[in-house]
Amino acid sequence: MATFFGEVVVAPSRAGLDEEEEAREETPEDREIRREIEKKREVDVLWSGGAQQPLVCSRFVVAIGRNAAAFLSSFILDSVCWEVVGVVKLWNEWCKTSSTTNVLPTDSFCLFYRLISDPTVLLCQCSCYVAEDQQFQWLEKVFGSMQKKGLQVTILSTCPVADYKTQESTLTLVSPFLKALKTKEFQEQVCCPLLEQPNIVRDLPAA
Repeated sequence: MATFFGEVVVAPSRAGLDEEEEAREETPEDREIRREIEKKREVDVLWSGGAQQPLVCSRFVVAIGRNAAAFLSSFILDSVCWEVVGVVKLWNEWCKTSSTTNVLPTDSFCLFYRLISDPTVLLCQCSCYVAEDQQFQWLEKVFGSMQKKGLQVTILSTCPVADYKTQESTLTLVSPFLKALKTKEFQEQVCCPLLEQPNIVRDLPAA
């Protein structure tokens, strides 16, 4: 009980004790199961035989989410100018790709395309869910395959209008609308207004 107004009182909790007890009670079987799950959740990036590593890449466009991937399919990939050169394979609660070792499994939801006329331009169509514990792996393995010097990365993603924070009513907003975030290294003109505070980007696009 607080003795004066504004006093910080720490409520008793067994949360830390429970975690310590669980850590002590972990059996060899538990550790083996945990290792198997971690191994199953590893992210694998596979490139076709023609792709050299590190990939020479000047522009890399990543569409994350079903809507962004559909936009890429409809307005950019709807031509014969692109070839599939790689795939990301991962397994989690919402995404289960094939266990085959084929470099281009037909059930993959994350594919890489290369522009035939300019092989330094790559696209990534990622319509699958990448869990929080897999996002760093995804970034590390995808960008670990590419040269970083002179690389320009563009991320396309979407979010519900209801999540957009603005002083005006979201009912009067003309949707869909486009906003942008950029790093200080990006010196070119942005094609749309910048995203206002306190709006943020989450998950894989933010990573």
